[in-house]
Amino acid sequence: MSHASLEPPLQPYDLARRLAAETLGAALLLAIVIGSGIMGEKLAGGNTAIALLGNTLATGAGLVVLITIFGPLSGAHFNPVVTLVFAWRREVAWTTALAYIAVQILGAVLGVFAAHAMFAEPIVQISTKLRDGPAQMFSEAVATFGLIGAILGSIRFRPQSTPMIVGLYITSAYWFTASTSFANPAVTLARALSDSFAGISPNSAPGFILAQLVGAAAAAWLFGWLLGGKAEP
Repeated sequence: MSHASLEPPLQPYDLARRLAAETLGAALLLAIVIGSGIMGEKLAGGNTAIALLGNTLATGAGLVVLITIFGPLSGAHFNPVVTLVFAWRREVAWTTALAYIAVQILGAVLGVFAAHAMFAEPIVQISTKLRDGPAQMFSEAVATFGLIGAILGSIRFRPQSTPMIVGLYITSAYWFTASTSFANPAVTLARALSDSFAGISPNSAPGFILAQLVGAAAAAWLFGWLLGGKAEP
C-alpha cells in the first residue's frame, strides 16, 4: 500500500518538513488500516467479507485524503518501494531516499500503536496471522507492480488525479489479490506488530517484502520504457 508521488521538479519544502510529512502520513495510513480492520472485525459478526469491505473502503478513502494533503509537501510516498523507484529514476536523491524509508517505517509503527490505543488493545503485539505460499507471494508482486504502474502513469498523464487513482487502485487490489495488497514494505513490517484482522505474522513478512521489491523493480523498468516514448503525430 500507498503510495504516490506528486513531487514537483523543484521541491519548495525543506527536508525536515518533508520527513515530518512522510512520518505523519505513514502513521495516519497505518492507523487507518489497523483501526478499520479492528472496527470491521468487531462489527462484522464473524462475516469476513464485511470486515474486509470496511477495511478496504476506509483505506482507499484515507489514501485519497493523505496523498492530497501530503503530496505537495513530500510527494506522499509513505512506501519504501515508491521511494526506491523515484531514487532509481533520479527524481529523489539517494540520501533523501534513505531518510524517507527510515521515517516511513517509524511512522508506520507509530500508526499501529495509535490504532491499538484507540481500541484499548495492547499497544505492542506480534501477529499470528500467517500469509504464506506461492500464491500470496505472487499476489504481492502483482499488487506492487500495479501500484507502481498506477503512480507512474497518473503522474505522467493525469498528475492532479493521482490521489484518486492510487486510492481506487488500492481499493480494487484489496479484492483482486489473494494477499489483500499490502504492496508496501513499511506497512508489512508494521502490520506484523498487530495481532488483528489486518496483521501478518513476522514469519510471512520477509516473503511479502521480497515479492514487493520484485514487483516494484519490474514495474519501474517496464513503465519507464512504456511511458518514456513520445506520441506519434
